[in-house]
Amino acid sequence: MADPYGFLKHPRQDGEKRPVADRAGDWGEVYADLGPEVRDRQVRTQAARCMDCGIPFCHSGSAGCPLGNLIPEWNDLVRRGDWALASERLHATNNFPEFTGRLCPAPCEAACVLSISSDAGGPVAIKRVEQTIADVSWEQGLVQPSQAHVASGRRVAVVGSGPAGLAAAQQLTRAGHEVTVFERDDRLGGLLRYGIPEFKMEKKYLDRRLAQLRNEGTKFVTGCEVGVDLTVEQLRERFDAVVLAVGALRGRDDRTTPGRELDGIHLAMEHLVPANRACEGDGPSAIDAAGKHVVIIGGGDTGADCYGTAVRQGAASVLQLDQYPMPPTRRDDERSPWPVWPWVLRTYPAHEEGGERRFAVAVEEFVGDEQGHVRQIRLRKVRVEKDATGRRVVVPTSEEVELLPADLVLLAIGFEGVEHMPLLDGLGVPLTSRGTISCGSDWQTQAPGVFVCGDAHRGASLVVWAIAEGRSVANAVDTYLTGSSDLPSPVIPNQLPLAVV
Repeated sequence: MADPYGFLKHPRQDGEKRPVADRAGDWGEVYADLGPEVRDRQVRTQAARCMDCGIPFCHSGSAGCPLGNLIPEWNDLVRRGDWALASERLHATNNFPEFTGRLCPAPCEAACVLSISSDAGGPVAIKRVEQTIADVSWEQGLVQPSQAHVASGRRVAVVGSGPAGLAAAQQLTRAGHEVTVFERDDRLGGLLRYGIPEFKMEKKYLDRRLAQLRNEGTKFVTGCEVGVDLTVEQLRERFDAVVLAVGALRGRDDRTTPGRELDGIHLAMEHLVPANRACEGDGPSAIDAAGKHVVIIGGGDTGADCYGTAVRQGAASVLQLDQYPMPPTRRDDERSPWPVWPWVLRTYPAHEEGGERRFAVAVEEFVGDEQGHVRQIRLRKVRVEKDATGRRVVVPTSEEVELLPADLVLLAIGFEGVEHMPLLDGLGVPLTSRGTISCGSDWQTQAPGVFVCGDAHRGASLVVWAIAEGRSVANAVDTYLTGSSDLPSPVIPNQLPLAVV
């Protein structure tokens, strides 16, 4: 740490966003391209704000980064302009920092010591530093294929090509195993490809990493549903171990609100996937918000993704609803004390592009026209409580009901877990009461030689957790196949026991 008062001299500076009028009219990333010279100078200044804490909570798995990223180390290297060594330290713990640098909500920043006091000017812009290291690494040719020197002769199947599956595959390939990744969609990437809008992460970054994995020796098979196109018997015969990285894509629905059966009401992914396919050149989206009054139910990341997508499609209006009250703009030390993830109002770039957000409200009824298409919603103010059994209930707080236009309603109210699929039945792998796949401390499921990681194991979560679990399961599979492993494994909370089903 060159200057222990750096955080007092330099304010936090996030990346500069493109003008709303520009970015809302295309699918390019929200943040502006400042050019290497300006970008690097700003980011080096931000890195100089790092205090090099004696106990760096930013890379603590319990509060900060699940990957254990060596944040103070590469902050100091960036401050000194040593991008090559910063890249080496970053990639030592994170396979895909350009993904996390763009998509992760940054629990590391919430756990930064500088976030304790507002007098410190806010936490270090860790996420921006991470993304810049990754981008500079590619620009300077520092990212090269890393190929195993000795082949193990063992074969591993990874089912699912999202961040967890890709991280596991890369680690196992580098350990010398013959790895094949199976993806049922026509393109690789899972939710990175079809769930994350282009304006949050352009898919050229995903394609670039996939090329690296191919050059390292990882094989990919698309358009193949394991358990159907490739039977469980064939899977077991051809591979020595199997990694289930199938995600938790079963969307939560609302079948209790009157009018739910009307046309024009969809789960969020039914909107996001075709929109992303359109960006890939597959033709117009089947569910288009152009000229429509769009209502998004759900206040999280997925709802914000639908929000930004609807704006870019040319929606007449966008309204996002949340049953919970508006969070405070600053951390409440009693409710969410540092360094835990704070309950605060999160404003995404999409919210700056038009539209409206409403809190502490719920749809009482969907109202349709004579053709059976949704046209309006009946909205009422509510409060969320828990009944005597601990079950969440929504209680109206007013007799007043608003009637608002709604031509397209998107339900972004979360996910219920892993989809029901023939593969799990064939392997004899049950789902838990949470809709996830349980495993032991070695990441192995009830089926011998079958491992699980990512959202399929922990439920819908963050990209950084997916990569962390992918790296951990790679260590476990390598140990299973060879008796020991030198692959790094993040120290993360242990799994649910096998008995919990």
